[in-house]
Amino acid sequence: MSSDIKGAVHLDSASFQKTIESAGDKPVMVDFFAEWCGPCKMAAPIIEDLAHKYEGKAIIAKLNVDENQNIAALYGVMSIPTVMVFKNGKLANRQIGFIGQEGYEKMITDALE
Repeated sequence: MSSDIKGAVHLDSASFQKTIESAGDKPVMVDFFAEWCGPCKMAAPIIEDLAHKYEGKAIIAKLNVDENQNIAALYGVMSIPTVMVFKNGKLANRQIGFIGQEGYEKMITDALE
């Protein structure tokens, strides 16, 4: 099995903070989602596409809020999808609701500047 990460990284309570803190100057985009969420299903292929497009430049990740309620509560996630971008270990951007390919891509490009 290859150690190369392909697609979005799936985070959980144990790996969330470690991933954000160990990213260095790479932005980390986290899609807070649930399996039953319609708009989350619309966002999923976009998030995967961005993971491939920005591989090596940014970390694109997903966090299932049903399985990781403590992290969702810590960041005040009340509606999903909520997408957050962390830069240098700090929250840099947050969008609630489905914002489409261009919206998600802008979040990444803004964080890369």
